[in-house]
Amino acid sequence: MRKLIYSLSVSLDGFIADRSGAIDWSAPDPELHRFFNDQARGLGAELYGRGLYEDMQAWETLDQRPGATPEVVAFAKLWRATPKVVFSTTLERVKGNARLVRENAVDEVRRLKAEDGGDLAVGGAGLAASLIPHGLVDEYRPVIHPFILGGGTPFFPPLEERISLELVETRTFGSRVVYVRYRAR
Repeated sequence: MRKLIYSLSVSLDGFIADRSGAIDWSAPDPELHRFFNDQARGLGAELYGRGLYEDMQAWETLDQRPGATPEVVAFAKLWRATPKVVFSTTLERVKGNARLVRENAVDEVRRLKAEDGGDLAVGGAGLAASLIPHGLVDEYRPVIHPFILGGGTPFFPPLEERISLELVETRTFGSRVVYVRYRAR
C-alpha cells in the first residue's frame, strides 16, 4: 500500500502562507532546494487542489529561464515527469502529466493508495484538510521556517479528534530551517 505524505513549508506558528497569501518567507536556499528535490524523487504521484496546481504550473518552464540554478533545473524536470492528480470542481482541463478528478477526493485517494507504485504527496492545505479527518495521511513532514506570521493559511485544519504521531526523523539545515517527519499511529 502506498503512503500519503503531507509536506509543506510552514512558519513556526503553523501557517503555509501569510494573511495576504505571500510565501516569499519560505523560499528555499540551495541546500533546502536540493532536499526538496530528493524528496520528490521516486514519488508515484503528486495530488493537488486547484490553487496549488495553478501555482505550480510555472515549473513547466522555470528551468528554461536565464540564470536558472541547478536546483531549479532539476526540480522542473522532476515536476514535469511526476504524474499529477488535480482535484477541482472548477477547472475544465489540466495540462501536461496531469489528470483531473472532479468529485469525491476521499474515495479517489483511497483507491490511489491501494494501487502499486511510489508514495503519494498531497499538495495544498485545502486538499489535505479534506483528507486528514478520514485518516488518509500517513506521514506529516512540515518544513518549519523561523518566522511567526500571526495568521494566514494554516497547515492543519480544525479537527474533531486528535491524531497521535510518532517522530521518525528530524533535520536542521544551515538556514536554521527544521524538517520534521511524523508517522501517524
